[in-house]
Amino acid sequence: MKKILLSCLIGTALLTSPLSLLAKPGVTLFATGGTIAGKASSAKEATEYKAGELSVGQLVAAVPALNEVATISGVQIANVPSGDIDQQILLALTKKITDTLQRADQSGVVVTHGTDTLEETAFFLDLTVKSPKPVVVVGAMRPATAISADGPMNLLQAVTLASSDSARDRGVLVAFNDRIASGFYVSKTNANVTDTFKATEPGYLGSFVKGQPWFYYSPAQPSDKPFFDVSQKTSLPKVTILYAHQEQDPALLEAAVNAGAQGIVIAAAGNAAVPVRANAAIEKIMAKGVPVVLSTRTGNGYTSMRTDGSRHGIGSGIYNPQKARILLMLALAETRDMDKIRGYFDH
Repeated sequence: MKKILLSCLIGTALLTSPLSLLAKPGVTLFATGGTIAGKASSAKEATEYKAGELSVGQLVAAVPALNEVATISGVQIANVPSGDIDQQILLALTKKITDTLQRADQSGVVVTHGTDTLEETAFFLDLTVKSPKPVVVVGAMRPATAISADGPMNLLQAVTLASSDSARDRGVLVAFNDRIASGFYVSKTNANVTDTFKATEPGYLGSFVKGQPWFYYSPAQPSDKPFFDVSQKTSLPKVTILYAHQEQDPALLEAAVNAGAQGIVIAAAGNAAVPVRANAAIEKIMAKGVPVVLSTRTGNGYTSMRTDGSRHGIGSGIYNPQKARILLMLALAETRDMDKIRGYFDH
C-alpha cells in the first residue's frame, strides 16, 4: 500500500513539476514587423500608425495565453512594414526556419508579418521550406494600440495551429480572422477589413472552433507545387512587375531590362491580354533570354497563352502577378532554360 501511495505521489509531483512543462510543444516565433507590431497615437486609430514598433518579446508578453499553449522562443528577423521585406530577409527567414524545424523540440514555427505583402512571403516559404511541421504566417489589420486589435487573437490562434499535429503535412498556412488558409493560394483582398485574406477558388482549409484548429480536409499539398533549395543562395535574380492598361507603353519593358530586370511579370488584362503593340517588345525581350510572364490583374483565373501565336510570353497559370514574380525569381535562380521556366507556370 505504501509503495502504491508513493508511486501516486511521485506521479503527481512529476505532473506539477517544472519538468512537466517540457511536454508543451515548442514553437519559435519569427517576427518581421508589420501592423501586428504597430502603434498609433490613439486607440481609435486603425489606419494612421507606425508599423514595426513592438519587439517580438513585447508581442509575446502581450498575450500571456501563448505560454499555456506552447514553449515560446522569439527571434527578431526584422521590424519593418511588409513593403520593405526584401529577398535578403526572405532568404534569412527560410534558412532559419529550416534549421529550427530540424530540432526535435520544435513542433512548428510562426512568422508575424505585415499584411500588405504577407501572401508573397507565405508563398515564398511554401516553395522553399520542406518539412512536415507547420509553418504559420500571421498578421493583423489593426495596430496593437487599437480598440479591438485583432493581432493578439490572431497570434494565439497561429501558435495553437503551429502546435497542432493536425497542421502537419499541409505546407505553409496563414491564420487570420478565425480562418486557416493555404499560403500557396491565399491573397489579401481588401485594404482595410479584418477578413481580408481569402482564396477565392480553392477556399479555406479550416477554421478555429473553441480555440482549436478544425480542418475541413485531410492533409494535402497543392498540385504541381515545386520546391526550390535556397540554402546556398545569397541573392536572387531581379524580377519586375509591370501593369497592363489601355495605351500601355511597350518601351517600359525594355526600360525594365535596362534597369537590371532578369525577368518581367505583366499584370495583364483578362486572360493575359496586352495591347497588340506590346507583343513585338515581349518577343524581342524573350529572344534575349529574359522571360516575360503574363498574369492577370483581375485577381483570379488561370492565364494561358493562345495557341495561334498571336500573343507572346509565358502564361502564369494559377499565379497572380505578385506570386508569379516570386516563382520567376526562384526559377531563374535555378535555370535559364526557357522551356523549363515555362513549365513552372503554364501547365
